[in-house]
Amino acid sequence: MSHNSEDGVSVTANSVLRIDGSYGEGGGQILRTALALSAVLGRPVELIKIRAGRKRTGLQPQHLSCVKALAETTGAEVHGAEIGSSRLHFVPGPITGGARRLDVGTAGAVSLVFHAILTPLAFADQPSALVLTGGTHVPWSPSAPYISEVFLPMVERMGLTATWQVRRGGFYPKGGGEVRAVVQPLTRLSSIDLTHRGALLAIRGISAVAGLSRGIAERQADRVRCRLADAGHKIDIEIAELNAACPGDSVFLWAEFEQARAGFGALGERGKPAERVADEAADALLDFLAGDAATESHLADQLAVLMALANGRSVLTTARVSQHLLTNLWTIQQFLPIGVSLEGRLGEPGRLSIDGVGLKTSSWGAMAAARSPACASHADR
Repeated sequence: MSHNSEDGVSVTANSVLRIDGSYGEGGGQILRTALALSAVLGRPVELIKIRAGRKRTGLQPQHLSCVKALAETTGAEVHGAEIGSSRLHFVPGPITGGARRLDVGTAGAVSLVFHAILTPLAFADQPSALVLTGGTHVPWSPSAPYISEVFLPMVERMGLTATWQVRRGGFYPKGGGEVRAVVQPLTRLSSIDLTHRGALLAIRGISAVAGLSRGIAERQADRVRCRLADAGHKIDIEIAELNAACPGDSVFLWAEFEQARAGFGALGERGKPAERVADEAADALLDFLAGDAATESHLADQLAVLMALANGRSVLTTARVSQHLLTNLWTIQQFLPIGVSLEGRLGEPGRLSIDGVGLKTSSWGAMAAARSPACASHADR
């Protein structure tokens, strides 16, 4: 017997939570968030219509890597884990740390696999040492420097400690990049206040090439310096020559404030001038600096799950409310009966407030919390 609701969620008699993967933008974010929360809360989940909003629907290699990584981490029972599958049944066991190698097998983003597995590993019984192979600088995903220079410094303020080191670059189409990461276990996530970003302390950047002339990276760096100087800013930008399986180039810029960080990147491609790559990153950074939000849209989206699990109320302001954020918040609320307040329209600046549940144990302790009367009443709605 199941209890159905109009919002696309149903809970069966054995507490399997059904999530409609076509909700909102209908992308891979629903899958990653749902599996991460399933692992942390010990809650079986069934995903249907996976990535129904994408041109290539169902599980693709990158998404399948997330499924396999979380299945191995939790000893989960899994059905439907195959390329193209639009339905997945995932029943997690206890979270375990230790050493693991996670291979996307394509140029799929290792950063997205890391995002899916990071929160569960933070609730593991021991540190986790990871070797991730795949794409490190690829479209439609956070580049490798974003993780080390923006995301991890911010989550460390919440009590989650992890390291991220790129050993080899991975560009489209071959991938083949390698990152080594270590995740330390925690007992509880602290709330975070990102209402104000504070004064600007520094602007830094990396202009990187792989298998291409160093001159391209230098032209990109020079262009960024000129653009920022015209706006009254100084930047410390590094030139990097990466070892990689195929050629590529990128620019990544980040701003460090008293209370926050924000990062912006651009990728080169055949026929695209170095100056245009630099301009794309510089334009995004300067646009953010012109406002007063504490986070850009990507960081707001990435912090939402941690805010939901943290102890107490977390608040952030964001330069842009994204569809990604709206979809992520919807997915989180299918698992947790938490207070969420989002001010601001899609595509405009916003303010997000989340009353976290304060989880402080491993997945099976967390599961007990997830089956508390409050959560049970939420599930049965």
